[in-house]
Amino acid sequence: MSTPELAADTDVPLDLRLSEAELVDVRETATSFVERVVDDAGADGAVIGLSGGVDSSTVASLAADALGPERVYGLVMPSDVTSAESTSDGERVATELGIDYDVVDVSGVVDAVLDAVPDDSLRDEAAADAEPARTAVGNVRVRARAVTNYVVANAENRVVLGTGNRSEAMTGYYTKYGDQAVDCNPIGPLYKQQVRQLATALDVPDRIVEKPPSAEMWLDQTDEGELGLDYDTLDAVLALHVDGPLSAAATVRTLDDVTAAQVDRVDDLVARSEHKRQMPPAPALEL
Repeated sequence: MSTPELAADTDVPLDLRLSEAELVDVRETATSFVERVVDDAGADGAVIGLSGGVDSSTVASLAADALGPERVYGLVMPSDVTSAESTSDGERVATELGIDYDVVDVSGVVDAVLDAVPDDSLRDEAAADAEPARTAVGNVRVRARAVTNYVVANAENRVVLGTGNRSEAMTGYYTKYGDQAVDCNPIGPLYKQQVRQLATALDVPDRIVEKPPSAEMWLDQTDEGELGLDYDTLDAVLALHVDGPLSAAATVRTLDDVTAAQVDRVDDLVARSEHKRQMPPAPALEL
């Protein structure tokens, strides 16, 4: 990919956009990857959770190109905290791509799990709105979607396509055994800024590309609110400092309007989420 450049006429700290040739290559590589994963698994097609966001919309478009719309099945999986807009956007993407889909409300699954757990705070609305109960309940919603994906995938001989990108993977911004419980991640190498660029090239509606990303784990939740900084700043720090060669101090000197506290925040997110990027540890035994 192109060497990152400081942003000039854009509002982002670092210009990570791909060249036209790179964009074509990324698109072709991703579609070939999806086709290969499905073929290698001996599967009949793929299933994907459609959140109505830019990541899932981009992967769905790549999958339709790779496999043909008839071999892609979408699941729109709202819960009690999902906005009507997100549900309609997920349905809109499926309809425009010509893929079959169903709307499966996972609220009943979530309620059944919470009812089975002895901790009353998880069922109390006032208590469940505070940490750590809020995150615990939010993660149940995400994991319920993963279970639903795999019920369909197993029953219909499909693979589950993930929608994670590099920005989320590096910072651990996903639910363990939830939205990363997948068979592959077609846009996994791309920073969020590059996902938006690819989405635009794939004719994902502008409103979906530009709307604030949200996992909708609870009411009014946003990705950037949870991360503590916007994606463009996150991408810049990841590219120059975490993935790149610059020290924290050099990163601050290089990027306008990026603070030492923001770089520290990214370092902390990366460090605390290392366990998510590894297989579960086991003791080393000499047998």
